This record gives sequence, C-alpha cells and structure tokens, in this order.
Amino acid sequence: MSNIIAIVGRPNVGKSTLFNRLVKKREAIVDAVSGVTRDRHYGKSDWNGRDFSVIDTGGYVIGSDDIFEGEIRKQVQLAIDESDVILFVVDVENGVTGMDEEVAKILRQVKKPVFLVVNKVDNSMRETEALEFYNLGLGDYFSISSMNGSGTGELLDAVVEVLPEKEVIVEEITRPKFAVVGRPNAGKSSFINALIGEDRNIVTDIAGTTRDTINIDYNQFGFDFTLVDTAGIRKKNRVKEDLEFYSVMRAVRAIENCDVAILLIDATRGFEGQDQNIFWLAQKNNKGIVILVNKWDLIEKETNTAKKFEEALRNEIAPFTDVPIIFTSVLTKQRIYKAMEIAVEVYKNKTKRIPTSKLNEVMLELIQNYPPPSLKGKFVKIKYCTQLPTQVPQFVFFANLPQYVKDPYKRFLENKLRENFDFTGVPVSVYIRQK
Repeated sequence: MSNIIAIVGRPNVGKSTLFNRLVKKREAIVDAVSGVTRDRHYGKSDWNGRDFSVIDTGGYVIGSDDIFEGEIRKQVQLAIDESDVILFVVDVENGVTGMDEEVAKILRQVKKPVFLVVNKVDNSMRETEALEFYNLGLGDYFSISSMNGSGTGELLDAVVEVLPEKEVIVEEITRPKFAVVGRPNAGKSSFINALIGEDRNIVTDIAGTTRDTINIDYNQFGFDFTLVDTAGIRKKNRVKEDLEFYSVMRAVRAIENCDVAILLIDATRGFEGQDQNIFWLAQKNNKGIVILVNKWDLIEKETNTAKKFEEALRNEIAPFTDVPIIFTSVLTKQRIYKAMEIAVEVYKNKTKRIPTSKLNEVMLELIQNYPPPSLKGKFVKIKYCTQLPTQVPQFVFFANLPQYVKDPYKRFLENKLRENFDFTGVPVSVYIRQK
C-alpha cells in the first residue's frame, strides 16, 4: 500500500489545481466558483522514485448551515484520518482569514506531518506578503503557484523526505471497472456507501451532489474490482452550468472506460428517456450492463407489480433485452450484494472465450437445421465460425454469399449464441464474411 497525502484548506484556495499538477492529469474539476470539489478525490503520483496517493478534498468551512459544507467537513476529517502527510493550502491573495485560523487550530492537534502551502505566490511582492502566514503557528511554509508549478518541486522534495517507509509489493494489477451511472439523485453514491460500509461519498437529496467521478477499490465478499461513482447525467438542454457540463463529460468518459455499467433508475419515476440514453450509450460502447431499479421499497406493490415493471422496461430497451434487472433498495440494503454478484457474472460473460471447435459444433448444426433464407434463387451456405480476439464478444461467420444474409438472420444467430453460451448483460456482435 502506498503513502497518502491529503490536500486540505478552505474553499477556492487552489487545492484542486495543485491536485491536478501532482497527479499530472486534469482529474479534479477546477472552477472559479468556490465549493466545486465535494467528495474526496484520489490520484496517483510519484517524486524522486517514491510513489504516493494524493487526496483532493472539499473546502473546509466552519460554522456554516449549508448541507454540503457540513458533509464536506466530515469528508475532510476522513481524509486527514486516512493520510500520512497533510498539505494545508492557503491563499496569499486573501491573506490569513478566520477560517484559515480555525483549520490551523485543528491541524496543530494532528500528530502527522503538516506542510503549510501558500498558493498563488507568482511574484516577489507576494513572496513578502506570504510572511504573515507564520501567524498560523505551523512553522515554515512553502510558497508555490499551483497554476504554473513554481515551488512545487521544493515542496515535494520536503514531502517525500518525511513519507514513512512502507513495504510496497510491485505488482501491476488491472482491476475490472464497474461504473455506477444514472440520472441525478437516483441513489448512486448511497449504493456505493452501502456496499463499502462507510460514508465515502457525499449523499444528499439534492440532485447533482456528486460532480467528479470517484474511483474506489472494492475487494469484499470475494470481489476484487474498482467501483466508479459518477455524476448524474442529465439532458443537454438541462445542463446550464459549465461546471455541470464537465461533470457530465466525466461521467460519460467513465462509461467509455468501464467494463460494466451499473445503471441505477429511480423506481418512483420509472424508466425515462434519459435512462434510455444512458443505456444506449453503454451498449454503443460495448459495455456489460446491469439495471438496478432502486427505491423499490417506496412502491406500492400488488402480486405482479415487479413482473409488469420488468416487462415494460424490457420493451423500452428492445431489441437488447438480455440484461439483468434487479429490484433493490439502497436504504434497506435489499439485494445490493446480489446486484454485485450479478455484475461480476456479467463481467465474466464479457470476457468469455468460446473454443472454436465447440462453437462450430453447436452453431453449424443449428445453421444446418435453420439455414439463411434463399434470395433471388441463391442459397447461402455457412461453413465455419469463430470468435474474434477482441475485448467484447464478437463472432464472424464465413459464408459463400455474405451479402444475402440480412439483419433478421444475424439476430437469429445472436439469440442462439446467447441461448447456448450465456452472454447475459453483454452486447454481442455478429459479422458475416466471405469464406
């Protein structure tokens, strides 16, 4: 396990800009609006041959009644507890504020290395102005500009000097990625919190609480993969703020980079157009898909309520209907672990390889019994099939007249592949080529 460095401070001092510079990626959203970062955001970095993780936190606010700021205080405290070294970022433009003094009071009680980082020092005049930060009682400080990178090298030199030595096993582990996606306020963050057993992600009743995509390693109950919490995806005409636009782009990118998309829908609202857009986005990118109908405990039920809901949902996602649908309640933890078991099965289906001999043994007999329909007096003969060496299930069938094999027969072949080899939850592509 690598060392962890937490970046803390009041809102809008440049913590996320410094985070992006340390991890060498634009991972945390940066905006002139204060309070952009809400959850803890993790990234990997290295300096002078030492690897470490970096945690970006929300701005620490004291004495506020704002629901987000109360939750952010909890998140920052968790980040401090998890970390080995703390970077306390302040802003030379505003000088020492009452909020800085309150944060410094907390950090003076922490028995871990704390580095005072004075940000936005990009000229000699500001270097002189930074002297007032000695008043915080945290000793020497580091003057940096996280925007252009000046001073960050000296800061990192000092940080790696105090990092505790940890025995790190060098092993490249490529974990499967399961992205939890859906509209705003469908229960995505609550679902992840319930799975991991701690309040890792901020949860409120306000849509749009999660803004960044958050990666969490999950290795309980025999599962070992990365959970990705994403911002809710709304229709383009409802995305008003630049900030939300970036959040949605991160969520879309999370779908593109994941192995399995776990689509949460709100049972009280049903399967709406935007849910369908997210579903087709995942299918278009050839991702495994699991649909969770959340908040099922709020629905008044009769004998066939679940069955009717499922039938209506499958009609909406047709023709790709071979998708697991699970009725859950994150609040009561109803079937959430079952949902993860099925998601793992979908991942296994996505990576499944069918031996060519077995594939031909099964499929050629079916094709012989139900050959492609003749067209213009010409008969199509399929003599051989194989699975392509791709990351998703793709099959090619070799025929004498591939141009005469139409989409209905391709769907027939796909259905027979699903019946015989179980590709539940995974898009399957069928190609016809000249033999």
